[in-house]
Amino acid sequence: MPKKKSTKKTARISKFTAKTADKHDLYQRSVQDAETEIYFINRAFKKVRGRQPLTLREDFCGTALLCGAWVKSLPTRTAQGIDIDPKVLAWGTKHNISPLAEDAGKVSLLCQDVRAASPGKHDVVVAFNFSYWIFKTRESLRAYFATVKKGLKKDGAFMLDAYGGWESMEPMMEPRSIKGGFTYVWDQDKFDPITHEVLNHIHFEFADGTKMNKAFTYDWRFWSLPELTELLKEAGFSEVQVFWDKSNDNDTENYQPTKRATNHPGWLAYIVATP
Repeated sequence: MPKKKSTKKTARISKFTAKTADKHDLYQRSVQDAETEIYFINRAFKKVRGRQPLTLREDFCGTALLCGAWVKSLPTRTAQGIDIDPKVLAWGTKHNISPLAEDAGKVSLLCQDVRAASPGKHDVVVAFNFSYWIFKTRESLRAYFATVKKGLKKDGAFMLDAYGGWESMEPMMEPRSIKGGFTYVWDQDKFDPITHEVLNHIHFEFADGTKMNKAFTYDWRFWSLPELTELLKEAGFSEVQVFWDKSNDNDTENYQPTKRATNHPGWLAYIVATP
């Protein structure tokens, strides 16, 4: 799976083992980079709306790492996170929201289906880490997109990410060493060319030889950029733009609105849709 580029330095941490490690902590260290995501949100929103976004809704928020980083990024910012798993929300509250002290009150977490109505309208709604791929039919995904539109301000924006490239459809194991003494393994287990159903796993391997197999499993439909663009427009969004990484440097990223692009073995793109 393509990894978002990051300039963030990883702090030195204690050695992990399968027995002592926390899978949510490992996921955050391996996959998430809230500062990079906020940087993209700020730049993309400025480009399409010409102002600074203040209110964020993070769908499929998981541990709400982005919500916590969002309210810390500016004193006037607030965040709402939505996830259907009460256990992961409880973990996120303990580790990412409560430590914010007085800023914790700027984050509200809702345990519900992302297609259910939620209070307020927001400058930005995001669905990152391909989480919305859990919807496998056009009808269900279109319904989700329509719900998002209702939760946006008239001058708001909806941002998603997607991945692709010819290697993204191949069964493969992609290990990546993480500072601190463990390895993140992205496992593309199955891809069905007729239904585009995919089954992916995340495993963790540790310096002492122990492993945490299938720490996370994703049973998704692989959605293409044209399909997503069409469904967003069918759901009522007036403009949909693909932001493609124009950087020639592997350590930085420069996502810009792009009409056409050259395919790569693996790529990551963002989609920005406006009402």
